[in-house]
Amino acid sequence: MTSAPAVTVYPPDEEGGRRVRVDGKVLGRAYGVQDVARFLQEAGLQDWDELDVVRSALVEWRGGGPDVWDH
Repeated sequence: MTSAPAVTVYPPDEEGGRRVRVDGKVLGRAYGVQDVARFLQEAGLQDWDELDVVRSALVEWRGGGPDVWDH
């Protein structure tokens, strides 16, 4: 059994984007929960959707939760 990846969503930048890091690798900037879900799907969690992102304890939200996208 493989362990679940560590996911960190960083605080919003000046443009409202939040860096998304999975297992130490920055996957890009997200501008909403849908973007975070897409990054996680590309990282191997194909069955994850926006609800999984919002509800999962695997996702560490820094600088505000999934409803914070403004600097």
